[in-house]
Order: sequence, then C-alpha cells, then structure tokens
Amino acid sequence: MYHQGSRELQDAFGTRALADRMEQRIRRDAFTEEDARFIASLAFFFLATADANGWPDCSYKGGDPGLARVVAPDLLVFPDYDGNGMFKSLGNIRANPRVGLLFISMDEKPKRLRVNGTAQVVLDNPLLASFEGGQALIHVTPEDIFPNCPRNIPRMQLVEPSPFVPRCNTERVEPAWKSYEMFADVVPPRKA
Repeated sequence: MYHQGSRELQDAFGTRALADRMEQRIRRDAFTEEDARFIASLAFFFLATADANGWPDCSYKGGDPGLARVVAPDLLVFPDYDGNGMFKSLGNIRANPRVGLLFISMDEKPKRLRVNGTAQVVLDNPLLASFEGGQALIHVTPEDIFPNCPRNIPRMQLVEPSPFVPRCNTERVEPAWKSYEMFADVVPPRKA
C-alpha cells in the first residue's frame, strides 16, 4: 500500500509504525456489508483517474442514493450518465485502469471510505438497465479499501437533489449550456 515516497515521509514524521498498523487493521481488498450499505446510501462520490502518461483527473459523480453499488465483495459498479461528451474519466480508464474513489457522508455522523483499484468501462452489462439513464457501466475491482479519519469533514445537509439526475417517469432536463450557440450544432441527440 505504500511506496518509497510514502515511506520517506512516514520516517521523517515518525509515522511508519502507525501507517503499518493502519494497513494491518483497517485495510482490506474486499467490500464488507457495512461498506456496501454506506456506499449505497450516498448520492455522490469523487473519482480519480489518470491518463496513460500519469496525468491525473478528478471528477464528481452524482445521482440519487444507490448511484454506486457493491454487487459482490470484489466488485463495485456505477453508471456513466450523459454529460459534456469529453469522456475524461472513462477515457482515462480505457488508457489506465487504475482508479481511486472517495465516498463521503457529511451528515450527523461524518464518514469517508477510500477505494483504490482497477476499473473497466462496460457497455453491454444487463445490470446497466437498472440505472435509469445510464449509458455505460463502470466496474471497479478493489485492491485497497480503507476508512479515513472524518475529523475535518463538515456537517452539511442536502437542500435539494439535482433536477438533472435521470429518474424513472420524469422528463429529462437538459443543462442550459447544451443550447448555447457555441455548442448547439455539435451536441448529439440524447439516447433514449
């Protein structure tokens, strides 16, 4: 879980024994039922990817609770929704499958969970149909799963869910920018 750079700083700050204990006691490579419940309760997470040259990218992935789902102890899935068409995250996954996911709750009892592993973009998984509006499904196989100290997480509350999240029996709302003159002629039609 640690590389030379981590070890050098652990030694400089006297935290190597603490880091080793954390790895021994809280790191795992399979999701627990508690992990699955926590992840399913959230309406967003952050996804870190890198291209083939190692240039990083971090994106916010949002939806309704259940956006990401643990479907097996060694598999988490989440959908890709229609977006800006740049495919930065998914393109990076195709070029370099190593990913980092950060799940955070900011409610009465702040909590966060980190998941590092490998990902794959899947276009033909039947499970995709269970994600309203999903156009691809991302499979994540975990290598390192571990909770992080929540002490600096602010307590916040949801004011209103996004009207842009695809929902059953609800007309889709397009973001205004897709109709701007500079983009309107190149925005592809939304798939059903």
